[in-house]
Amino acid sequence: MHGEMYYYEPAQGHGLPHDPFNAIVGPRPIGWISSQDAEGRLNLAPYSFFNAFNYTPPIIGFSSVGRKDSLNNIEATGEFCWNLATRPLAEAMNQSCAAVAPEVDEFALSELTPVASRLVAVPRVLESPVSFECKVTQIIQLQGADKMPVSSWLVLGEVVAVHIAQALLVDGIYDTAAGEPILRGGGPADYFQLGREANFKMYRPK
Repeated sequence: MHGEMYYYEPAQGHGLPHDPFNAIVGPRPIGWISSQDAEGRLNLAPYSFFNAFNYTPPIIGFSSVGRKDSLNNIEATGEFCWNLATRPLAEAMNQSCAAVAPEVDEFALSELTPVASRLVAVPRVLESPVSFECKVTQIIQLQGADKMPVSSWLVLGEVVAVHIAQALLVDGIYDTAAGEPILRGGGPADYFQLGREANFKMYRPK
């Protein structure tokens, strides 16, 4: 049906100019995570291994590939916020992923405004139209099929408070496309923007 298939085993290398894994599993929602350390120093960073995992209670999670500041902060405080990365905030989001020292405040670096949350001490991004306040449920170090640990950690958190811009609620229903979420593609720089033309409806069979 598809003609000749390209085959590779990841352990042996993909043999291509760029690893296709991230491009195939995509586009991926962005976990734009705000956190703070035990002394209250702020951090803001995007993670492209991110998604929602449960309805009740609502649980979201992201994977830190390598031990990064967000992981260290969340381990110390047990709290974080997720902020919706949108097309108007794309450049600021990109600035927040700069490799800087732990004491550098990515809110200031990205010219964004930290605003107080209701139930957690970690601030959310004022400019983002949607934010989740989260409390950690689990932090799991990932491992390979050989049961050996790898240098990646899955951070799971229960959403304990939700902030949504009123303009995104149409007759009480959240308008996903109107939020202009951006998603991570493959390659070194590919992103996608969700739009009306990408939307179609398909109801579950009864």
